[in-house]
Amino acid sequence: MRTHVDLPVSLSRDSAEPLTAQLVTWLRGAMLDGTLASGERLPSTRALAAQLGVSRTVVTEAYQQLYAEGWLDGRHGSGTFVADIKIGVETGMERAPRQPAGGAYVPARQPPKDLINLTSGAPWVRDYDQAAWKRAWRRAADLPPGDSPDMYGLPRLRELLADHLRRARGMAVGPENILVTRGTGNGLDLCAMALLGPGARAGVEDPGYRVARTVFAARGAEVVPCPVDEDGVIVDGLPGDLRVLYTTPAHQFPLGGRLPIPRRERLLAWAGSTGATIVEDDYDAEFRYDVAPLPALYGLDPSRVVLLGTLSKILAPDVGVGWLVGEPELVSRIAALRWAVADRTSGPVQQAVATLLERGDIDRHLRRMRLEYARRRAAVVEILGPACRLRGDTAGLHVLAELPAALVPGVVERAGQRGVMLDSTEHHHHGRTRLHGLVIGYGSASLPDVRRGCEIVAELIREARS
Repeated sequence: MRTHVDLPVSLSRDSAEPLTAQLVTWLRGAMLDGTLASGERLPSTRALAAQLGVSRTVVTEAYQQLYAEGWLDGRHGSGTFVADIKIGVETGMERAPRQPAGGAYVPARQPPKDLINLTSGAPWVRDYDQAAWKRAWRRAADLPPGDSPDMYGLPRLRELLADHLRRARGMAVGPENILVTRGTGNGLDLCAMALLGPGARAGVEDPGYRVARTVFAARGAEVVPCPVDEDGVIVDGLPGDLRVLYTTPAHQFPLGGRLPIPRRERLLAWAGSTGATIVEDDYDAEFRYDVAPLPALYGLDPSRVVLLGTLSKILAPDVGVGWLVGEPELVSRIAALRWAVADRTSGPVQQAVATLLERGDIDRHLRRMRLEYARRRAAVVEILGPACRLRGDTAGLHVLAELPAALVPGVVERAGQRGVMLDSTEHHHHGRTRLHGLVIGYGSASLPDVRRGCEIVAELIREARS
């Protein structure tokens, strides 16, 4: 393994592309062409920011994006390293780091045009109300740019989000409870700054959202894997010294469980007795296909819970707007920390989102997409159900297809050769993989592609079992 390398990267402030995006593009290209080799140690965020003459936030966000995509590995106390990236010649894809084999695929610069993406985490962004979108941006353009960003977010947007959460999630909150973020990852980082510190112990569901582990570790916390079952996080046996517990109770990622009311009550009682704060990612709460969503944990005990939400699944990841809901004292403390690190959410983007909310455009889009995703979910269940056991198929934009451990790498490999991108549970475990299978996402592929991709996967599963 080579040690720390000096990066010959330069960023342009004259470019229309944000500095963070420029840095992500350069680093990703350097790892693709071998300029940065597997195992190579990258400069610290502070050192690279100083070299480039940019704020540390620019570098931190670039690293976090590449962590989330699987290009980087973080080793607590040791630094940031290039992950073990393999090249898939047959498919034109780069395989994400394996822990062990069977991890997710991430697109190369020029993926095949007929590629079917059945990985998790992405919504359908091609069907939207163009008139509403243009109207929102014209309204944003009519307003003058601000000279002093509000760290809480635009007051009008906070009021509209409070109203949205009352209607959609039954939460009695006001604008004083809301801080506008750039999305869940940004909200996690703000929580980590406010609630954790070097050496503090932070619990994360295992298997669970990899970005949460990365963000907490990047802030110096000791990440503690907390086992989950088919219902969600297992409360009995949770350590008593956790300062934060991250959980996805509405639709556990990636197993798909919905935390039942009795377990929610035990979880809140645990938090009350230990003094821990629960960071609730309201992941997939908007999309249910069987019954109405359960109430958010935050609504059951606001004193012990911080809730994170985002428009990335409702509308599009590129919008870059989310929300953090907490007690006013904590929200004010987080806003002050934001100011200290020059972190903010784009004002014009907030203006556009406020218009979409105010006119009911987001509600109409959400109703339309619930019907669309329900059709795709039905196709997945119809085609894959006879081939394997499915979990988590009553909500969200993904299901878990359980398989014996020995079959997973081969199915992922052969699916890639046939143009179908797959994700597996191995990619989402913190340590030893306990639950094996494929995480089938049906959000970003068209209904015909979902059907065709699932038919290929079902065929490969049957062949592997024979």
